[in-house]
Amino acid sequence: MNRSFFALAAVMIAAAPVACAQMPFASAAAATPMFASPAAMTVHPNSIQPETTLQINAEAKINQAPDIAYITAGVTEERATASEAMTAQSASMNGVFKALQKAGIAAKDMQTSGLSLYPRYDYLEVAQPDGSVRGEQKLAGYVATNNVTARVRNLDTLGATIDSLVKAGGNTFSGVSFAIEDDKEIKNQARTQAMKDAIAKAELYAAASGMRVGRIVTISEGYEYSPQPVMMARAEMAMDGGAPTPVAGGEVGVTASVSVLFELVK
Repeated sequence: MNRSFFALAAVMIAAAPVACAQMPFASAAAATPMFASPAAMTVHPNSIQPETTLQINAEAKINQAPDIAYITAGVTEERATASEAMTAQSASMNGVFKALQKAGIAAKDMQTSGLSLYPRYDYLEVAQPDGSVRGEQKLAGYVATNNVTARVRNLDTLGATIDSLVKAGGNTFSGVSFAIEDDKEIKNQARTQAMKDAIAKAELYAAASGMRVGRIVTISEGYEYSPQPVMMARAEMAMDGGAPTPVAGGEVGVTASVSVLFELVK
């Protein structure tokens, strides 16, 4: 029995090289990736490697003369009772609205931007019988306020419009701001310039590093107004009956910013 076992083993060992020789080459090759290292794997030709990209941020600002202005004005009235305060502000505010209408401001360009009523207290120090002093508050009256924001389309009449508000009973004036009503074109100009600046920067950095810009991978953008300083004004400045209050519009601008990811190639 032992002799038969050893004889069979010898036959199997001798047959093994023959079986390996007959195994198809494709099967052996298919098994190779199971043992290949990650570095040996093929990289897809369209893949982007982090070390070959360049992130560029750029912005551009386009200035232009404004064509509309926003003014916020109104009235503040104080009376002994809440009802009296509201009645007083209502009467004064009617004069403000009439002045705006007379100045050519359309109803669609006027909007109430603040209406409030609140008590006002005086704080007193009251002497106590023991010689100490105690603080007390005493109702002094009620304050009613009403403000309107108006859009002035004819900037040549802006100063005169402000004066007319004051003469009509307006005693509060928050200021004036300027804007461009249809800003689509100026926004596009700023976006175009910002993109050109981003490309120019990318080409500069690429050339300095011995490479060139291959393609744009991603683009993200945002824009915002560059606000003009708000002109603060006092109501009494137009009460002297002289020339209309001088107002200068200057320029307003739009700033567009872009963030672009470029691929660099040799």
